[in-house]
Amino acid sequence: MDDEPHIGIVLRPYLEQLGYRVSVARTLDEARSALRANPGTDGLLLDLHLPDGSGLDFLRDLRKQHGTARLPVLVLTAEGEDRILREARRLGAGLVTKPFSPTKLSQRIAIMFGDVEPEAS
Repeated sequence: MDDEPHIGIVLRPYLEQLGYRVSVARTLDEARSALRANPGTDGLLLDLHLPDGSGLDFLRDLRKQHGTARLPVLVLTAEGEDRILREARRLGAGLVTKPFSPTKLSQRIAIMFGDVEPEAS
């Protein structure tokens, strides 16, 4: 879910070409509705700043409802505040900072799903 429509417009066909089924939500309300309609969702790309609230609050709620053995989440953000990024990591989310390349994003998604091992830093 991302509040910037062009990101969804660009990423959806790219990710579908890689074999992922993609739903796009621009708001927290749309995301909650989509998750209720598709409880078997495999993963979530999440922006931290959305028109109707905080993606970080959404992630906290998601973790409270489903625990930590949960839905994989990858946060896409331009956020630079360390405290917020640490909280997202503490809640089990991976991070991709904007701007990002589609290749970098697809690699992080593969890591999120355990399809490849992360590179050593």
